[in-house]
Amino acid sequence: MVVLHTLSDFIDCNHAVSNSSPSYYYQGHCPQTGELLKLPRTPLVEAIAYHLMQQLASDELYSREGKMYGILLVELPSGEQRILKAFSGLLNGCSVLEGWVPPIPGRDEVALDEARTLAELDAIKQELITLKQLPERQQYATLSREFELGLQQISDRHQDRKRQRHTQRQVLSETLTAEALTTALEQLEEESRRDGIERRQLKRRRDEVLQPFKQIIDNADIRMQELRQRRKELSRQLQAQMHAAYSLMNFFGQSRSLQQLMPEGLPTGTGECCAPKLLHYAATHNLKPLAIAEFWWGPSSNNQDKIPGEFYGACVERCQPLMGFLLSGLEPNPPDSFPRREGGVRSLTPYSRGVWGEVPILYEDEWLIVVNKPPGLLSVPGRYRDTQDSVLSRLRHLLPDGMALTAVHRLDQQTSGILLLARDRQTYSQLSQQFQQQQVCKIYEAVLSGTVTINQGVIDLPLWGDPQNRPYQKVNWQYGKPSLTKFQIIGKQENYTRIEFIPLTGRTHQLRVHAADPQGLGVAILGDRLYGCCAGASRLHLHARELSFEHPQLGERLHLHTQTPF
Repeated sequence: MVVLHTLSDFIDCNHAVSNSSPSYYYQGHCPQTGELLKLPRTPLVEAIAYHLMQQLASDELYSREGKMYGILLVELPSGEQRILKAFSGLLNGCSVLEGWVPPIPGRDEVALDEARTLAELDAIKQELITLKQLPERQQYATLSREFELGLQQISDRHQDRKRQRHTQRQVLSETLTAEALTTALEQLEEESRRDGIERRQLKRRRDEVLQPFKQIIDNADIRMQELRQRRKELSRQLQAQMHAAYSLMNFFGQSRSLQQLMPEGLPTGTGECCAPKLLHYAATHNLKPLAIAEFWWGPSSNNQDKIPGEFYGACVERCQPLMGFLLSGLEPNPPDSFPRREGGVRSLTPYSRGVWGEVPILYEDEWLIVVNKPPGLLSVPGRYRDTQDSVLSRLRHLLPDGMALTAVHRLDQQTSGILLLARDRQTYSQLSQQFQQQQVCKIYEAVLSGTVTINQGVIDLPLWGDPQNRPYQKVNWQYGKPSLTKFQIIGKQENYTRIEFIPLTGRTHQLRVHAADPQGLGVAILGDRLYGCCAGASRLHLHARELSFEHPQLGERLHLHTQTPF
């Protein structure tokens, strides 16, 4: 089976690739030496990944289900470069497909047990479906509604008769006396008793009719609970067997089972992600990794906001804990190529504290910190475990007072540039007030994936986020929030336009929608696949270049500026 591919299978040999810095590093500490080992996601491997996306888009097979795909650029002993590609888990039920890296060895050892377990799990699934769709459930519901309707009708009738008896008692009390009144009132009380008997008889009838159905349903629910528990136990047993059998190799030639590498417990799917598959294959075939990239393709997953065509780093739960072992034996990479600044501006590299990547700090004092956020990194942690890596979480791990830090505003994950964080609650409150009152000046620089005819102006389009299609935003004149953006064209080259944006409001994806929407500029930002950019690009070409605000403690206006990296 052919697994190694030439670069020409994906890109033209004359293809121009940006020489900018890596946008992300896969990394971990070597268990033997403690040395930090890093494998970059470079512009070249991203360009290769974009061409793979085009191949996936042309084949319906890869659009049926959403999943992670990965590319690993490797070097042969001869010095030639080749490409490996992998998918996470199973693809349309298959673990082995021509041209793709096979799964990590171990599945064969438990194949028989796996087949038996999967067959039992399927039988459990079918029985659960049958129990859930019992005809008695529908019959019980139908009869219950009929009895409830009958009881309501009786209740209404009895209430009406009760009011009539009340009126009769008043009339009788005024017109009859002594024995005649007593007799008449007893007749009314007898009517009331008959009404009560009628109601109780219907309830008894209801219980007699429904009881057999209820017994069947209760027994089915008990059985369903037993089946769910059995399903959980079987899944856990199979997962433990597979993790004990799965064996990973690093570049020292050392082999360890997943159970040995993560004795504290393994989340479902550990060892089936792209990065471990790719690195294990490279280690077992004497291939030297040069760069790696993972991206999502297909429909978004149910519980995560995965965007097709977006790059993602090593997942926190399953992949990151394996990185140190998998990369062991590789030569350490040279120092990071992120720019380091002099004159009071420093760059924090918090690898020793177990977080990943670099956060260049542009300005800091005892009240606030301003950083230059790299693209691909969240501003603050997300809701899920694989979205915890962020500027805020890195600084909180690194700085002695980090837990008190709060992000005053946010940048989109793929947007780079200036991000402001407060070190105490009072500073945060004062800075937030400046943002709310539009006293903060923000200037962004972007490259549009086409040309525009107007040189400057203001875009006024209300934005609304559809809760059924997050994180996508769109123009909506009925429900949208007011959104204003000033713009100025600052350069044109071939079919691209360099533009300066000054947002006067701070809505989610404001600049991206105002650029892409036909009522705005009608041209998406380069690399913005969420809003329709089809051009190949290594990143979203949007950078928060300048930030100006009043320092809440010093009483002076700070103006911070970064170089646009594209």
